[in-house]
Amino acid sequence: MAQIEKLAIDAVERARSLGASYADGRYIEIEDESLSFSDGSPESVNRSVDRGMGIRVLVEGAWGFFGTSVINEKEISRAVKYAVDIGRASATLNDKPVKLADTESFKDDYISNFEIDPFEIALKEKLEYLSELDGMMAAREELNTRNSHIDFRKTVAFFASSEGTRVNQKIIHSGVGLELGISRSHRERATRSFPKNGGQYECKGYELLSEYDFKSEIPRLAEEVQALLAAEACPSKTIDAVFEGSVVSLLIHELIGHPLELDRVFGSERNFSGTSFATVDRLGKLRYGSPIINVFSDPTHPHGLASYGYDDEGVKAHKADLIRNGILVGYLSSRETAAMISARSTGAMRADSWGNMPIIRITNVSLAPGDMTFDDIISSVDDGIYMSTISSWSPSDDRSSFEFGCEIAREIKGGKLGRVFKNPTFSGKTIDFWSSVKGVADESSWKVWGTPNCGKGQPGQNARTAQGASPILVSDVKVGA
Repeated sequence: MAQIEKLAIDAVERARSLGASYADGRYIEIEDESLSFSDGSPESVNRSVDRGMGIRVLVEGAWGFFGTSVINEKEISRAVKYAVDIGRASATLNDKPVKLADTESFKDDYISNFEIDPFEIALKEKLEYLSELDGMMAAREELNTRNSHIDFRKTVAFFASSEGTRVNQKIIHSGVGLELGISRSHRERATRSFPKNGGQYECKGYELLSEYDFKSEIPRLAEEVQALLAAEACPSKTIDAVFEGSVVSLLIHELIGHPLELDRVFGSERNFSGTSFATVDRLGKLRYGSPIINVFSDPTHPHGLASYGYDDEGVKAHKADLIRNGILVGYLSSRETAAMISARSTGAMRADSWGNMPIIRITNVSLAPGDMTFDDIISSVDDGIYMSTISSWSPSDDRSSFEFGCEIAREIKGGKLGRVFKNPTFSGKTIDFWSSVKGVADESSWKVWGTPNCGKGQPGQNARTAQGASPILVSDVKVGA
């Protein structure tokens, strides 16, 4: 890495000599591995490595950027010149010069929390792990569809800025999941996923795979699949509803995380995936939810999928409140957008590779746990419904309303879980929904759920995000099938 570090630092200095008021060089190397099994056989084994350097500059108050996968002095020098030329050309059209919020400079090395580097585990052992999972599902003869997967990522990065920051980072992610089901026809089918739809991803090593008791969970899931085939459709009514933690995770992601991305608030996402109802004139005033709703950004969490030491502008990861006692108090921001509201960046700028400029992304955005156990929440409901495992989601462009679907629901009667319903959906308005939360489960059922496929930007970028959540109880929810 010493040579790469020198190239990045030299690139920053060259950009300054060519007229850039600010410059940063960002080297990223990403190694990915994914393996899957389907109905008794390996379905795919993929491994890839992608590396390169991106040069970002401010020239006459406008951004310029250029990236290259060729890492040598001549090519990096060429990339710097292109970045500066692009910045200078952009300045001719830019009617509002970019200003950056102040930040400290750092010289640091960051390594994420992991016990076992998954890239040091033999491919044979990984395939044997999936074969064993598949065998557990195959033991349930009623099942005729079964899929499982494991995924790993290692990111090695170096960041240098003209403000003196020099940061090395090494981050490892792991993921695991399965889906099983019964398919009798195109219309008559049922599936269940675990740990959630698409699997669970965390900032951990190979040890993540041993944290789930699939041997105990698969029989439960298989029984639920059979129950779903015989179940009635979810009734359409307005009722008290309890949402399982992974469902709450996606609710946070879509209805709090995205609308509080400050670039979206200012309209940068208008063409791709909408804007936000949570405009800056409502900061400190908007009652986003009930007084028990407290939401924060925290990239310092040891195991969140969006955990890191520094974002891609060199801002040190730190915890920041977004909603406090139900009131909107902050946004996910960059140095540029933070300056527009006279605030400090929350360190939420990230790029999915060396070839893209960083943009504001959801971090580990979490709903603080409450003071009720999950059993307390269920027992407090006389007539309600419990929904588990997201299957579909459709928020409005400005995130002010939504409709989501789940894999399974269960009736709650007299504080006890009862019969199963299939194809449950729920919908509402974002503010009304969060304002109707009357119970949040405590730390015993709180978990940071990883989302490995959050899309945003033009050109599109994929980010890895996370949401900490426990089950919640919400009154007057519109449910249906």
